Amino acid sequence: MDISTTPIAERIARVLTAQRISANAAGDEESAAATIDANWRDHLPDALAVLRTLREPDEEMAQAGDVAIWERMILTAIDHAATPRVVL
Repeated sequence: MDISTTPIAERIARVLTAQRISANAAGDEESAAATIDANWRDHLPDALAVLRTLREPDEEMAQAGDVAIWERMILTAIDHAATPRVVL
């Protein structure tokens, strides 16, 4: 399995931003990368809301794997995103 180097909350926030901006989704910008880079942090609260929703797997998800591991992974992602980081 591939492992991303970009935190999941950032990836979700970028997707939500792109969905609103990019012509490939519901937006109107044909080249949206720079705008997404500049604005994804505005959608971080929405990304955290998505992650909080994912804390509890549905029945099919629970049958497919370990619920405790899933919960720890999601909570780790939430904690990581909620911790302010200073970039110098």
